[in-house]
Amino acid sequence: QVQVVESGGGLVQAGGSLRLSCVASGNIFSINVMGWYRQAPGKQRELVATATSGGSTNYAASVRGRFTISRGNAENTASLQMNSLKPEDTAVYYCNARIGRFAVEYWGQGTQVTVSS
Repeated sequence: QVQVVESGGGLVQAGGSLRLSCVASGNIFSINVMGWYRQAPGKQRELVATATSGGSTNYAASVRGRFTISRGNAENTASLQMNSLKPEDTAVYYCNARIGRFAVEYWGQGTQVTVSS
């Protein structure tokens, strides 16, 4: 069993910051990729940022330069530092982990981020 648990969402004003955290636990052989995705009402879920076990990162153009994804030392954790938040960043944010030789995907429950002006 693998569980992915997120925390850190909330309500902030435009220009503010939030830090989201994610922890994967259970029967984990390896975590190939951890990432953050988001889904706004009426929109498709979209990539925000990913980080591989080798340290490579990838960002959506809309968040590049404002958001930073980090992997923990044990590589079963990930955080997303979000700075200079904009109202268009408002969404439910989901943590994703791809685990094991078959890269099975596990998702967190989602955490609401709301940015007001």
